[in-house]
Amino acid sequence: MGYKSILTILSDPRQMTQLDAAAALAAREDGHLSVLTLGLDHTQVGYYFPGGTPYAFQDAIDMAMEQAKDLNHAVQQHLSRFSDLRWSSEAVVAQIGGIANLVGMRARFSDLTVLSRPYGEGSPGESEAVVEAALFEGGCPVLVLPGSDLPTDPPGKVLVAWNQSLEALAAVRRALPLLQAAKSVEITIIDPRRNADGSEPGAPLTQMLTRHGVHADIAVLARTAHTVSEQLNRRAIEIGADLIVMGAYGHSRFRQAILGGATRNMLEKAGVPVFMAR
Repeated sequence: MGYKSILTILSDPRQMTQLDAAAALAAREDGHLSVLTLGLDHTQVGYYFPGGTPYAFQDAIDMAMEQAKDLNHAVQQHLSRFSDLRWSSEAVVAQIGGIANLVGMRARFSDLTVLSRPYGEGSPGESEAVVEAALFEGGCPVLVLPGSDLPTDPPGKVLVAWNQSLEALAAVRRALPLLQAAKSVEITIIDPRRNADGSEPGAPLTQMLTRHGVHADIAVLARTAHTVSEQLNRRAIEIGADLIVMGAYGHSRFRQAILGGATRNMLEKAGVPVFMAR
């Protein structure tokens, strides 16, 4: 089992390093890279004079489509240099409120979505909405890159953030190809509770992974940092991990922010690639 259908989504010409990373991963996996170049319509209908909305709306759509096409052209020129890569690209337009459906539908039929970190200097304002759409609407695992670097091939050390939740288990299952290829895996557990069946924390997961040919060690840690994400990042540095696997946690979609605190903090501060799923 591998990642044969890989998606990446660009909305800004400055995201070419993200494109390079996604292309490298698709080539490495002998998969197909699908690139979605996104033009955004920021029209606020209520701010136009009566009767002016249709004209303003059409102008905004035309401008967004032109931006998407220009970016798509740049992507096609960029990817034409990769002789060993199967790829396709598509230019699309959406309003901010329509990103979830648009991205979610594309991600739903992908094995993995590769995106850059949605926070920090230079990140497009819609990046968080794109990550949320792939995870929650698309149900697709997302590899979030803090820069342009992919995990080494094969991964040297993978840290699995384990809290016995269904989201964490889903992430482990979706990350199995990476875990099987890794030289070593650490199941990191912070302030655990004993399992209902009396087994030691992490033991059932370790048994499951062993049957898939994954050798994993368990590290049980006391909570010493202000946030769990801060401690996970610190642990990743301590053990030299080049990938973190964790579940993605969210709030009700009726709230403006979908990503939960732990997920958001991890995406803000992670210094290594983060593989997320739910």
